[in-house]
Amino acid sequence: MSTGNFLFTSESVSEGHPDKVADGISDALLDAYLARDPKARVAIETLCKDGLVVIAGEVATEAPLASAEIDQVVRRTIRDIGYTEPSEKFSADHVVITNAIGQQSRAIAQGVGYGKEQGAGDQGLMFGFATDETPEQLPLPISLAHALTRKLAQARKSGEVAWLRPDAKSQVTVRYEKHRPVEVTDVVVSTQHVGGQDQTAIKAWVGNVLLPRALGQWHHAGIKSYINPTGVFDTGGPEGDCGVTGRKIIVDTYGGFARHGGGAFSGKDPSKVDRSAAYYARYVARQIVLRGLARCAEIQVSYAIGVAQPVSITVDTRGTGDDVLAAQYAAQFDFRPGAIIEQLDLLRPIYSATVNYGHFGKHDLPWEA
Repeated sequence: MSTGNFLFTSESVSEGHPDKVADGISDALLDAYLARDPKARVAIETLCKDGLVVIAGEVATEAPLASAEIDQVVRRTIRDIGYTEPSEKFSADHVVITNAIGQQSRAIAQGVGYGKEQGAGDQGLMFGFATDETPEQLPLPISLAHALTRKLAQARKSGEVAWLRPDAKSQVTVRYEKHRPVEVTDVVVSTQHVGGQDQTAIKAWVGNVLLPRALGQWHHAGIKSYINPTGVFDTGGPEGDCGVTGRKIIVDTYGGFARHGGGAFSGKDPSKVDRSAAYYARYVARQIVLRGLARCAEIQVSYAIGVAQPVSITVDTRGTGDDVLAAQYAAQFDFRPGAIIEQLDLLRPIYSATVNYGHFGKHDLPWEA
């Protein structure tokens, strides 16, 4: 990649992918708690497999949700995704829900606190990234991969394609010359379908309708496509594989084009810097690119638990700008967790909107404004 001529591949998964089902449940519960108590401290993980959903984690709130309310949120989330068929093992009205949500540690609660001087909810390092490759300041491979899974979901939910089911994955390979994208070379699409569906019809619709629709100007006749390459895909979602919150962190961010600190997003309130600081680092990286200080920018920020001020902030423009100037610009921003929460107005139930097709590039989210 140092020469600037390379191939780069990113993937996306649909809202019906088992890990995204788990992410969706975790963030739906987070939103439910924040809607009732904006100061709630929430860290919820979900596991789903066959007919079982296990939710676990820690919550500190003055307005707890009753077990029946939690069950209602879980079932509504599954129903909205599209798993409603009673004959399937994983179905909104028939899953068994195990609730193992406990209280947040008092030591953590006291160490973090509230307000602009509140400490970070944990130690760790986060990255934010932006590039001028696409209008949404995302790398082209992940942007196109998300477009494929998003268009699949739209075709399913609108009724345009009756045989589509919720689980799907996409993968896009882009050829770069002199560090700029010039061509899509390969695409992989695996989509769940109803039993007995003709694979020839699936390949024809994906190749002739979905790819031109999702890839837009990047579509061309020379793309090598792999459509349901293993053949039949009629068993998917948590019936086909176990889903766990936080296992799609690369799909959630930059498709591997930028580094990742390792912390997942879903199910965590914004006092957890894994989430809020990653969003803010993305926000600042976007400002650097939008103001022409660099064509791309990657920001690393790190914290110590219970301490408001970051341990470090580092800016890398990857040779597309002046690192010193970009770092001076980034230093003007307030990376204290409390200040981030206030500036981006994060104590709201907005997190279900982040779950699918990436946490970045959606213009209605405050860190993308």
